Amino acid sequence: MDALRKILLALALLFVDTTALAAPPPLTDVQVIPLPGVVRRIDHFAVDPAGKRLFVSALGNGTLEVLDVGAAKRITSVPGLKEPQGVAFLPQQHRVVVAMRGGSVAAFDDSTWQRTATIPNLGDCDNLRWDASAGKLYLGYGEGGLGVIDPASMKIVTDIPLGAHPESFRLEENGPRIFVNLPPLHEIVIVDRNARSITKHMPMSGLANNYPMYLDETGHRLFVGFRKPAELVVFDTTTGNRIGEVPCVGDTDDLFYDARRQRVYVIGGEGFVDVFDASAAGKYNRLAHIPTRAGARTGLWSSDLDRLFVAWPARNGKDAEIHGYAPP
Repeated sequence: MDALRKILLALALLFVDTTALAAPPPLTDVQVIPLPGVVRRIDHFAVDPAGKRLFVSALGNGTLEVLDVGAAKRITSVPGLKEPQGVAFLPQQHRVVVAMRGGSVAAFDDSTWQRTATIPNLGDCDNLRWDASAGKLYLGYGEGGLGVIDPASMKIVTDIPLGAHPESFRLEENGPRIFVNLPPLHEIVIVDRNARSITKHMPMSGLANNYPMYLDETGHRLFVGFRKPAELVVFDTTTGNRIGEVPCVGDTDDLFYDARRQRVYVIGGEGFVDVFDASAAGKYNRLAHIPTRAGARTGLWSSDLDRLFVAWPARNGKDAEIHGYAPP
């Protein structure tokens, strides 16, 4: 009888559903926040983790969309903005700051949504980055500059010349460096924000249209997305050398590093999110090629909320949506 039981057990194990044993996908679409009435292109995001609010620059719609992530609904839509691109949340000041391609920066109270300040006549205001330790806001704008904004006065107190319009840039938290993408010059530059000047030029031989960027400060790596060719390229921030280069989704405008899982998420307007292994092995294998929607090329990774948000613009009669993707 014991022998028969062993045989039956062995046969049962052979027929176990292997899908139940498979590893879970690296990201799962777990949330949809509808944005009816939002048309054309959607640009960059900011997040209020404590309040579980998401701020979305609806560039083509001329609005700032304020979303409740917990309830998966829109809180309000702030109209009258001239092509909003970058957005930053300043928690201590209770302000949301919006940078507009139309050439100005505006600050809004985060409860009344009344405009509290405007910086006009700047030209193509793009990405914003908040330096919490210094209490300063950095703006990429115009024909080539980083503006340093004092949040109390909402005035530019310092300008750092770059020589060309900057796209994504990232600030060190434990050092003075700023890494800046300059696609018109086919290079990345490193800025010393104490000296207020460029300290290093990194030419991009054979690569063009470097738009998104993310910094792994602990691992001394810089992740950069290129559109020509469509590649994720990894640089050593100590030497400036390339240490990884792999094909990725086309038309990328945002990418992020998930330090907890050592993965890179690349969002591309070609209609996919690519997930790459960024572990110590250093091979940067693509783990997933997740379908989204054509034109969905911007979003935000929130380590606090443990979620990747991706903007799905209105297409083919379907409303715009923000999708939330959760890691396993």
